Amino acid sequence: MRVFVTGATGHIGSRVVDELLGAGHEVSGLAHHDAAAAALEARGAGVVRGGLEDPEVLARAAAAADGVIHLAFRHDFSRMEENTALDNVAVRAMGGALAGSGGALVVASGTLTLAAAAPGRLGTEDVAASSDASGRARTENDVVALAGRGVRAVVVRLPPTVHSAYDAHGFVPMLVRLAREHGSSAYVGDGAARWPAVHTLDAARLFRRAVESAPPGARLHAVDDEGVAFGDIAGAIGRGLGVPTVSVGPEEAAARLGFLGALAQADNPTSSAATRALLDWRPEHPRLLDDLAAGHYFA
Repeated sequence: MRVFVTGATGHIGSRVVDELLGAGHEVSGLAHHDAAAAALEARGAGVVRGGLEDPEVLARAAAAADGVIHLAFRHDFSRMEENTALDNVAVRAMGGALAGSGGALVVASGTLTLAAAAPGRLGTEDVAASSDASGRARTENDVVALAGRGVRAVVVRLPPTVHSAYDAHGFVPMLVRLAREHGSSAYVGDGAARWPAVHTLDAARLFRRAVESAPPGARLHAVDDEGVAFGDIAGAIGRGLGVPTVSVGPEEAAARLGFLGALAQADNPTSSAATRALLDWRPEHPRLLDDLAAGHYFA
């Protein structure tokens, strides 16, 4: 397959490119600057110069491919409405270019959308946001709707913790940095809110299988740990840094953890049973607490 990847030089995207090339696919990646282009060329991938703000570039690259994996997203949480709108335009541009072709469009979303769509229960792949949803949940619905336009459109929901030695800028490194700054690792309340998790390399393999063979309209979960209590995550970080673990109240959460204060209270248990059965996907790499115990996050 000829596969176009956005976010191709990021934490997950770099591993997806390696996974695709290792399976014999022809890969091109979106590069916003010279360093990204050089990184793609060094991996043996082609380069498409541009960014998410260039829908014409995205459409041309999608039209020239058999499949697209869309991982790029601007993770500035102070401008989420603007960033999700930009993402939606990008998805529509690439989906429109693939319409009627039967080509694949695999779009990353997040399991945290389930915390609102399925509160209080295990989130499964069949749960979808309402038709008037906003943000990334709205983009999910737009992607699935493309299946009716001759696109093999697929959503892959990623957990808040995609962890590995490759993870330098995700939520776990942010929590480690905050614990270092404050001299203690914090959780909110009783720390019982659960986060799902997956190793980077297992997630990359799922994206490859999705672009190769997932059926149109599928929602997939890149989840190994169904739900790790946030208090246990904080405890593992405290042990890794040699600092105490402390509870903070909900009113202190934002001051202590920033935007992660709200997410630390989101109970997001998530199943991947249907994904595993559909694509014979089996995570093989360390789970979150074992990965934290390995020490690389604290080096």
